[in-house]
Amino acid sequence: MPARIYDLHGVRILECAADGPILRNSGDAVAVIGEALAQGALLIVIPAARLDPGFFQLRTGIAGEIAQKFVNYRRRLAIVGDYAELVARSATLRDLIYESNRGDALWFVGGIDEVEKRLALAAGGPD
Repeated sequence: MPARIYDLHGVRILECAADGPILRNSGDAVAVIGEALAQGALLIVIPAARLDPGFFQLRTGIAGEIAQKFVNYRRRLAIVGDYAELVARSATLRDLIYESNRGDALWFVGGIDEVEKRLALAAGGPD
């Protein structure tokens, strides 16, 4: 399944396919950002399975490296997946997810429905 481009609550979204290449470093992030820029997308949705497993081991620095690229290019990032097992093993990751989800640049969500709810709320719609 290829990436999808669509609008939700006035925000252009690039939703990456689950079966695409793994993002391992900032160069891989820039490739996705380039696709988003070409499509005019401000929010990129990436399945957690598309991220190198080291992304969730914060000591590797991969998460910071990749997230910083999205910030530099002023693109928001929503990572879709189930984080229960990962946060059970890492208080630091749990804290990162909690703090990120309080902001607007990086979200860790369970599904695209959570992205839709967050955008609706930001647009002044119902919860």
